[in-house]
Amino acid sequence: MQKFLSEIRDCTVCAQHLPLGPRPIVEASPDSKIILISQAPGRIVHENGIAWADQSGKKLREWLGVEEQTFYNTDNFAILPMGFCYPGKAKTGDLPPRKECAPLWHKAVLKEINNASLVFLIGSYANNYYLPKDGKNLTERVENFNEFLPEYWPLPHPSPVNRFWRAKNPWFEESIVPLLQKKVAEIIS
Repeated sequence: MQKFLSEIRDCTVCAQHLPLGPRPIVEASPDSKIILISQAPGRIVHENGIAWADQSGKKLREWLGVEEQTFYNTDNFAILPMGFCYPGKAKTGDLPPRKECAPLWHKAVLKEINNASLVFLIGSYANNYYLPKDGKNLTERVENFNEFLPEYWPLPHPSPVNRFWRAKNPWFEESIVPLLQKKVAEIIS
């Protein structure tokens, strides 16, 4: 697995489209219990090279009910963004993840992970890529997460830019997050 991840980290397929150049962020172990499929690293993560080492990561760890040490143990969590590199800045938030990464690498990485119990699909890009084209928007998927279990659990993105979604949908942190934390605790204990 480490050799394979090194190959991904050396990827330059879309280098000419990346404002800060390539720096693929991916973490996994053959024994990862939970897979986090998200959008793409932000600028801060690009600079420090540590997945989810920003405000989004802080909120995600809060939702999952785990400390950093548990979160960064690859036997607990594999981190597999839709785009492995920082795509650049948009008017609000970052640009969408590059479309090359997921088709190029995801299947192969997922094949190397032996017994993951659950995949969290974080944000609309991951949800739209992995879930059926059923006409549901992200909010409907998050609200009806049970429809996608036991394989997938749709989540909103924990970015500070997404705070308006959270304010409009308080049921998520009130009702869904406690269930999410319970499930994570069951899997990684």
